[in-house]
Amino acid sequence: MPDSKPLATRRILIMATDGFEQSELEVPLRRLDGAGADVDVASLEMGDITGWDEDDWGDEIDVDLKIADAKASDYDALVLPGGQINPDLLRVEESAVALIRDFAEAGKPIAAICHAPWLLVEAGLAKGRRMTSYKSIRIDVANAGAEVVDEEVVVDGNIITSRCPDDLPAFCDAIIEAVTEAAVPAE
Repeated sequence: MPDSKPLATRRILIMATDGFEQSELEVPLRRLDGAGADVDVASLEMGDITGWDEDDWGDEIDVDLKIADAKASDYDALVLPGGQINPDLLRVEESAVALIRDFAEAGKPIAAICHAPWLLVEAGLAKGRRMTSYKSIRIDVANAGAEVVDEEVVVDGNIITSRCPDDLPAFCDAIIEAVTEAAVPAE
């Protein structure tokens, strides 16, 4: 029987700010927590961040720490929810882009869904990768040097990408598998 808590010793960081796609933060948060991971949400400021739910503002999520205070060495993986607003705001924040680069340099899984591959582009991680994204940014991702495909989840090394909320089951499964297979949990 498979381990019901395969991530029991793992720590995962979700990075987001106001305007994150509601389901793309909440579903991975629940799935990863349910798999036993200790999951933190980092944002630009402490307090709450508000999601975007279809065509209006959604629910608030508590922030556990500031992005500027987060360290890749404290976590086993990074999850980047999409939505149009969230990644567009984060990709101009040097602390957010630097943190993504730190996870990449450490070879830790980085999972980006919907518009969040914009953050991978900004961090210089798209070139030479096989990736997917929300349809409206596929040209941006391709122009950054990625081979863009239309699949529910794409894993290329430590980079995991998905297209939209419909892909969340496969996206979460890929994150759990990548973190489970990673060699050593963060301390």
